[in-house]
Amino acid sequence: MNYEVANAEKSTVKLTLHFTPEEWKAANEKAYRENRNKYTVNGFRKGKAPKHVLEMYYGRALFFEDALNILFSENYGDVLEKEQETFTAVGDPSVALGEDFSEENIVLVATTPVKPDVTIGKYTGIKIKKYEYTVTDAEVEEAIDAARESHAVSAEVSDRPAQMKDTVNIDFVGKTDGKEFEGGSAKGYDLTLGSGQFIPGFEENLVGMTIGETRDIDVVFPENYQAEALKGKPAVFTVTLHKITAKNIPPLDDAFAAKMQAENVEAYRAKVRGRLERRAASRSVNETENSILEAIAESATAEIPDAMLDRQEESILKRMEPNFLQQGIRMDDYLNYIGTTREEYKKNFEAEARKEILHQLIIEKIIKTENITAEETEISEKVAEQAKSVGKEAEEYRKTMDPRQIEYIENDIIISKLFDFLQKNNELYTEEPAASEAPAENKPAADANGTEEK
Repeated sequence: MNYEVANAEKSTVKLTLHFTPEEWKAANEKAYRENRNKYTVNGFRKGKAPKHVLEMYYGRALFFEDALNILFSENYGDVLEKEQETFTAVGDPSVALGEDFSEENIVLVATTPVKPDVTIGKYTGIKIKKYEYTVTDAEVEEAIDAARESHAVSAEVSDRPAQMKDTVNIDFVGKTDGKEFEGGSAKGYDLTLGSGQFIPGFEENLVGMTIGETRDIDVVFPENYQAEALKGKPAVFTVTLHKITAKNIPPLDDAFAAKMQAENVEAYRAKVRGRLERRAASRSVNETENSILEAIAESATAEIPDAMLDRQEESILKRMEPNFLQQGIRMDDYLNYIGTTREEYKKNFEAEARKEILHQLIIEKIIKTENITAEETEISEKVAEQAKSVGKEAEEYRKTMDPRQIEYIENDIIISKLFDFLQKNNELYTEEPAASEAPAENKPAADANGTEEK
């Protein structure tokens, strides 16, 4: 077999594969051996009929397609490997017969989507926004308060009226114009006061109620309420309170600090601050690096093939699936609920996928252009750090490492060097983040068990 490679439109290459008559004959024989058990001919046991008999009985082209598949599959991978310095395939090829195909002129033409080249207008000397996030005392106290609340113990109370943040068990009947309306009544409903589950005025008017008390609450439905018939209408809810449950939040003292694995309150406060500062620093780095790539991308172009976009869209969906599962929903069930397919839904992320691909192409292009590499000494230092963290000698630890771990370390070093280079060779400026930009990562965090992240 020999072949030619030619660039084609929209980031594809055309591979023209030429096979000899001998290779074609061998492929046909293999197709016969692999598929003869599928066919029966009178006078022969199944799978024992000679090839020429099967072709007379079922048609001369019986093994034609199978032979083509064998020729292509056994040689296509070798071509990709030989041409790996020339192009990188990013999707399945479309295959067709060459012009004037015959048993003496066996030619297959594969059109393969490949990773595109990216043209970058400029990647140095650009003015780029740098992000810097800090941690305030208020955020530290907010995180501590959230941790205390996550360790609260709920208990029924009967010696006082309901207060905000209590959970009350109630019956209620809602009426407009003196008549009950659909969805306006319930029995034994648990409502946390201040949660905002009900329309404005409802929860606030339950404050001060005592167990066994019945009270009429006057409210007005918002003008933007979802039920058309209730928009802007006054209503009266007759509410009976059956039970009050309060959260007993532990005080911030040394005992609580010990529970959070800190020596005392001040040590715990310092621990929380340290965690939030690490998050803020990580966010600063991530958003600055993204800002750099977006600035470079403004002057970058690449002809991204559909196969590459499709793969990236699928990757985005896979990243979303754990979020659905955390809410107890399978993505497929959600897609069925909204009446769409996975293929249709992922097209919503085409712009995001295109952006992610372009950024990755930019990274790879600059690394290659600037010849950014990881030295063996740098890799060894990182390995030694990891070994030390698990109490092992570096040499012993490296022997147990998967080659992919070494590759990951190498790539991490290269990416760090890349962004060091880009920060040094561009003009970065900072702005004070607006209040609305306060990072969610700096908010208090508690895990599913109600224990604060360490």
